[in-house]
Amino acid sequence: MDWLAAITGATGSVFLTLVSFVVVLSVVVFIHEFGHFWVGRLCGVGVTAFSIGFGKELLGWTDRHGTRWKISAVPLGGYVKFVGDLNAASMPDQDHLPQMTAAERAVSFPHQSVAKRAAIVAAGPIANFILAIAIFAGFNYFSGRQVIEPRIESVQPGSAAERAGFLPKDLILTIDGRRIETFADMQLLVSSSAGEALAFTVDRSGQTVALSATPNFTERTTPFGKQRIGLLGVEASRDPAAVKRLSYTPLGAIKAGAVETWNLVDRTMNFLRRLVTGKESADQLSGPIGIARASGTAFDVGGVYSLVGLIGFMSVSIGLINLFPIPLLDGGHLLFYAVEAIRGRPLSEKAQEIGFRIGFALVAMLMLFATWNDIVHLGASFMARGT
Repeated sequence: MDWLAAITGATGSVFLTLVSFVVVLSVVVFIHEFGHFWVGRLCGVGVTAFSIGFGKELLGWTDRHGTRWKISAVPLGGYVKFVGDLNAASMPDQDHLPQMTAAERAVSFPHQSVAKRAAIVAAGPIANFILAIAIFAGFNYFSGRQVIEPRIESVQPGSAAERAGFLPKDLILTIDGRRIETFADMQLLVSSSAGEALAFTVDRSGQTVALSATPNFTERTTPFGKQRIGLLGVEASRDPAAVKRLSYTPLGAIKAGAVETWNLVDRTMNFLRRLVTGKESADQLSGPIGIARASGTAFDVGGVYSLVGLIGFMSVSIGLINLFPIPLLDGGHLLFYAVEAIRGRPLSEKAQEIGFRIGFALVAMLMLFATWNDIVHLGASFMARGT
């Protein structure tokens, strides 16, 4: 049973890990699919099914509009099936569409205008971003934030900061032209820029000094496993005057939540850019096992509070991934609709079918690769426990 302990990480409880995983994924998926559902209903489209999970139905009921709400056996996603859809991927039911009555066409998804279909598809990822903003805004409003000004207490010998010429008491003003207001802002940029030269401006005893530093690669343990990040090699100021407690108005909390959400999007896109250019390793990608470990660890370390924070993080990730222009994902549908709007007619049935097959293959390969990474990380964790 040691491999179970490796999966569960800090919790040591298979039950808590599984429950945490199902809660995190189910909330994120429900919000995503409810975005599709709600806008679809607003646009007058009929909904035949709303499912959390795939496969065999475990629990379900039918509402007065004829929608079958259900919880299915495999909790790795979900779907909304509209009138006129062939399957959960929203492929048009080409065989049935020509036989529809006028009343059926009026509520059929494929018979809606391009604008309505695009709005319904985009609503899923947008709902995920709204959820993340709401979660981060709630944290900011009810708990506030404790921040440290970006002033350096000490410089580690042999570090990137020492090579660049940083000195104790330096106050970091900007990095690559971006204003730095807190030590966490600096860490955010540096951690995602390992091996890349960054241009710093610092306040040194009242004078502005320009420095260039290339963060070193370092490995750290996270709830998703070991990850490589950039490290500058400086310590935050320990002066009590450098620590500030920020409180927010409701509007300010929402703005701060939106900034945090954007920062996650920006970091993800930066990681993908570095991945494509060979500056990041693909073994940093995590799959279902990694998410399960992160869920269990989050609950163990910070209880419901940390689990809600993880839901915010995962909601951003799911929303962003679904916007990628890959057939089968929401972004792929939006790409098809953009082509349809330009051409004045949809792509042929054959072209769409080929696109969906390619999209399915890409998504399947990505899932298999991410799961393989999880297994490798799990094996490393198991070996570490054995030693």
